[in-house]
Amino acid sequence: MLSKFTIAGAVSAIAATAAQAGDATPKQRFTHEGYTYVYQVKDTKTGQVISGRRYPDAVAFNLAVKNGKVSGISGGQSVAFNVEEARGAASE
Repeated sequence: MLSKFTIAGAVSAIAATAAQAGDATPKQRFTHEGYTYVYQVKDTKTGQVISGRRYPDAVAFNLAVKNGKVSGISGGQSVAFNVEEARGAASE
């Protein structure tokens, strides 16, 4: 089971790289707590969508960022939290 802080740390790193990416169609990656996240960020009419897989276990995640909130599915688990929680999460 993924903790809210693991996901929050992941989203914090994703948000930082997404902000630099501009058109983020190419896949990006980062490592957090021993996992490598490979993902794409897409801008939609309602906000950003962050989707990809966490390795080495190839667990899929699909998160929406809208109105300061992050929600979606990671590893079959529903997750939801404020973007501010992600910014405050410590990553290793």
